Amino acid sequence: MIYQTFAKLYDELFDSELYLEWRTFVEQQVPDKQQPLLELACGAGRLAVLLAQDGYDVTGFDLSDEMLSLADQHAREADIALPLIEGNMLDLSDLQRYHTVTCFADSLCYLPDEESLLKTFEQVARHLDDDGQFLFDVISPYQTDTVYPGYMYNYRDTDRAFMWSSEAGEQSHSVDHDLTFFTYNENKGAYDEVAELHHERTYELATYQRLLKSAGFKQVKVSADFGKTNIKSDTTRWFFVCGK
Repeated sequence: MIYQTFAKLYDELFDSELYLEWRTFVEQQVPDKQQPLLELACGAGRLAVLLAQDGYDVTGFDLSDEMLSLADQHAREADIALPLIEGNMLDLSDLQRYHTVTCFADSLCYLPDEESLLKTFEQVARHLDDDGQFLFDVISPYQTDTVYPGYMYNYRDTDRAFMWSSEAGEQSHSVDHDLTFFTYNENKGAYDEVAELHHERTYELATYQRLLKSAGFKQVKVSADFGKTNIKSDTTRWFFVCGK
């Protein structure tokens, strides 16, 4: 399961400023905070907590029980109520309808193929109010094909280290991330190593637009930079606002 072995370390090292950007994006698109909002792939709940603090009626949904445990911890620390649901975004059949559904941090890029992506879009459409919105982002082919291949990032502090390297995947517009954490174990007097390989895949913009239309979304707006600018050939992440 994604992040199952180092969810806490991932949560601690993720750039917290991005959550503030996503919150602002939601605020700009969803002025009515009283309507129910579902955050798909909520992870450790950082964004969900920010939205709840801002007055939104938000529910977190994620595949990983470890991530949801962290989300519950963050909600308790913030002293806010945050309903959390464990499940797969490919099947939302047990959920109610929501006025807004969000899915950020290119979480949809972890789906394996177009069929899974379409199924997720269809599930969201079925559980969205007729006048509701679906907000999400994905990395662009420019990111997978130009930026990521050969990318490396290393981090180290007193008792832990993180190594991240990316290479082009076998499928078109895909990338493999080799992630390794080292944490110092005082009992052993040595570092414990935890490694995972993450695979992301994206598609041409026209593919997303076609699948969204097939799922029942008639209004689709796409932008860059958290909705601040128009997309260009070198845009690394696309932001979608979709209505039925």
